[in-house]
Amino acid sequence: MTTRKKYVLVGAGGRARFFYSAMAENFRETTELLALCDINQTRMDYAKQQLQMKFDHPEVRTYKPEAFDRMIEIEKPDVVIVTSVDRTHHTYIIRAMELGCDVITEKPMTIDEEKCRQILETVEKTGQNVRVTFNYRYAPHHTKVRELIEEGVIGQVNSVHFEWLLNTKHGADYFRRWHRDKKNSGGLLVHKSTHHFDLVSFWIGSEPDTVFALGDLLFYGRENAEKRGVTQFYDRATGNPLAEDDPFALHLDRNGRLKALYLDAEHEDGYLRDQNVFGDGISIEDTMGVMVRYQNKAILTYSLNAYSPWEGYRIAFNGTKGRLEMTIMEQSYVNSGGDKALEGAIKNKEIRVFPMFDRPYEVNVETGVGGHGGGDPVLLNDIFGEPAEDRFKRAANHMDGARSILVGIAANRAIRTGQPVRVADLLR
Repeated sequence: MTTRKKYVLVGAGGRARFFYSAMAENFRETTELLALCDINQTRMDYAKQQLQMKFDHPEVRTYKPEAFDRMIEIEKPDVVIVTSVDRTHHTYIIRAMELGCDVITEKPMTIDEEKCRQILETVEKTGQNVRVTFNYRYAPHHTKVRELIEEGVIGQVNSVHFEWLLNTKHGADYFRRWHRDKKNSGGLLVHKSTHHFDLVSFWIGSEPDTVFALGDLLFYGRENAEKRGVTQFYDRATGNPLAEDDPFALHLDRNGRLKALYLDAEHEDGYLRDQNVFGDGISIEDTMGVMVRYQNKAILTYSLNAYSPWEGYRIAFNGTKGRLEMTIMEQSYVNSGGDKALEGAIKNKEIRVFPMFDRPYEVNVETGVGGHGGGDPVLLNDIFGEPAEDRFKRAANHMDGARSILVGIAANRAIRTGQPVRVADLLR
């Protein structure tokens, strides 16, 4: 008989639903969710309601952050799942390990080098495990790319060109909520690009060495809107007549889940989920370019744009035997605003190999079902189920989490200083 692992979950916002609904619906024989922890009781009550109404789940207890240690003492979980605001990840990851628990954390593992060092030191000291949920690794087309490179189809990879496009629905969403303040998220080069930098290391089998970057806020924000002739501004969209004709506005009262999670909860913590993307107070970039040299001498050129007309990415690998290209168009979404299976779901994909002295050909691969290119269901089974041995080693640990964020952290430093940054220097 399978032993059920005991879990508690910290952070009851939009991303928490991904984990608690999976445990309640598909993994009840292997998991036991005991408690939630959040600064906001309304959000925890909403999660409890969803668990009971949709899945007939036993009632879970709720704790505020100041009672975290007490929660661990009472519930005695095997694993703490962390889905709180990025800047607080390290607090719960470290304390959970100190109290004898393993950790599953949402990406990014943390947002700066000092917090990263603290996590790595605590893993070393306690011997506990930290798992980072890089769901993109599990998408069938991403796994196929790793397989093709491992099999030497294009030889030794010497350079990678990676262009990621966030459109005016999904991309804009980072500028409405807490992510717009770099102190909370580390900016998109940490919060979002951690996925992409992890994929590159996963694909080419090497670690980042040196990083240089440029980036700026060139589209969102009040100053940019004023340059384009905008004269009317508002603080938040919900209930505001000035936001009625704004295609960037998010009206919380017109979506039941967003209303319950945020509008009905804001009286407790003052968090506004529907801020104007052309308002003041935005400290993250929306236009970024990064260069990375890896330890195996491969060079990555990477760009991220958060106001594109379409959602997806183009990537090309140049090797000693040819070139591999992949173009992916994804379903755009607003976090927590709809079916989680549609978050990053595939609309169109193309993988082509260009041998150096032969005809190019397309590579057929199954289209994954579910969010993030079909990676979400496979990741969840890998975490909560009983997965078979994985030849591609897609499960990501604390070192994978560190490699990915350190590229973004180094890029942030390069943007500030105008100088290249050695990744190893960040951890000294």
